[in-house]
Amino acid sequence: MDLENGNVVGVLHPGEMGAAVGRCLTQAGYTVLWASDGRSADTAARAAAAGLTDAGTVRDLTARASVIISVCPPHAALDVAWAVHGFTGLYLDANAISPDTAREVAKLITGNGGHYVDGGIIGGPPVPPGGSTRLYLSGENADQVAEMFADTPLEPRIAEGSAVAASAVKMAYAAWTKGSAALLLTARALAEAEDVQDSLLAEWAMSQPKLADQSVRSAWSAATKGWRWVGEMEEIAQSMAAAGLPDGFHQAAAEVYRRVQRTPTADSDQVLQAVMAALTGRQPGA
Repeated sequence: MDLENGNVVGVLHPGEMGAAVGRCLTQAGYTVLWASDGRSADTAARAAAAGLTDAGTVRDLTARASVIISVCPPHAALDVAWAVHGFTGLYLDANAISPDTAREVAKLITGNGGHYVDGGIIGGPPVPPGGSTRLYLSGENADQVAEMFADTPLEPRIAEGSAVAASAVKMAYAAWTKGSAALLLTARALAEAEDVQDSLLAEWAMSQPKLADQSVRSAWSAATKGWRWVGEMEEIAQSMAAAGLPDGFHQAAAEVYRRVQRTPTADSDQVLQAVMAALTGRQPGA
């Protein structure tokens, strides 16, 4: 498709990842809009630091942009798509959603005359230099989005397959990275609950020497970012079920991340103790 005002892009809504994605485009010469209406002061600060321009409302952003990028928690992907009802430009959904959810978003966008591109981000917020974050893309207009991000810290890659192949790649990838982290935490929590943690750690030191440190890193991630992964695990479970695969692994992973409350910055031992307490229901040292 040919885009009018193709250098004007809207980002909904610039959290840590969305702001970094927007920064990639502002540094490439695009005007990147965001909508401050109803958003927090923290969001405004991130947007300003990324060089984004405030359009005020989602409606005004939609009227000015020819490309809209959705970067939000998975559970909000459909609501964000509904918020731009009637948009006829190019809409990139870059959220961690199942292929089935991606198809629903695509119907919302294309049903109003818009053009849908499926996306999935693997890696942390893209920052120069030498970033290692990839944006997988699929669908009829994926090449156009790839051109936008060429030579930026966010590396575009075309996922071969269906129009929602990018979401499928993201689901399969995160099924292991975040799913295995949840499993490791539950293994350590079981040892805590049965008071055999010292024996387990001694065995890990002999036969799985990386697991102790890995479990600490997993606890830190769960305590600081896990609240955002509950919906992602549920989307993975949905993906598994749709493919005829067991979905219980990732339903359980969602429950792990649901139980872990956001923990203020503390040292690693305190974070690990807080996560173990959240999973087992036992107070640290009990």
